[in-house]
Amino acid sequence: MSGHGAPPPEVVDGSGLRVAVVAASWHRQVMDGLLDGARRGLDACGIAEADVVRVPGTFELSVACARLAASYDALVALGVVIRGGTPHFDYVCTAATHGLTDVSVRTGTPVGFGVLTCDDDAQAVDRAGLPGSSEDKGFEAATAAVATAVTLRGR
Repeated sequence: MSGHGAPPPEVVDGSGLRVAVVAASWHRQVMDGLLDGARRGLDACGIAEADVVRVPGTFELSVACARLAASYDALVALGVVIRGGTPHFDYVCTAATHGLTDVSVRTGTPVGFGVLTCDDDAQAVDRAGLPGSSEDKGFEAATAAVATAVTLRGR
């Protein structure tokens, strides 16, 4: 299980922060769960409204986050890539990881990483924060982005 040993998500007061959620559109069931989880996480942090930007797939998350970073205190990137029979999985996962890391380091805007990289649909559903899921990665990504923005706010 991927969440084994993880601390509980840190819920901090992020009132007043501007946050955007950038979400891929591919795999509607999983993405709806991730997006709902991110909204729950932001609400728990005192952020009642966040802008939601939809992009076609996980590969496009980085460019959207790069464009939005200057206008927000934190970003939440949500996507899912499910392994298939070609190297496409490796290319997209690597590009998303490096691209989102580059955005956060280069701009100083925290990016919550809510990209699921799974071997099959069942693993993705189990991490999507849906009823019966064992994990809520959308919630975790949102609260991580807000906690980091709050930490960096006074520095």
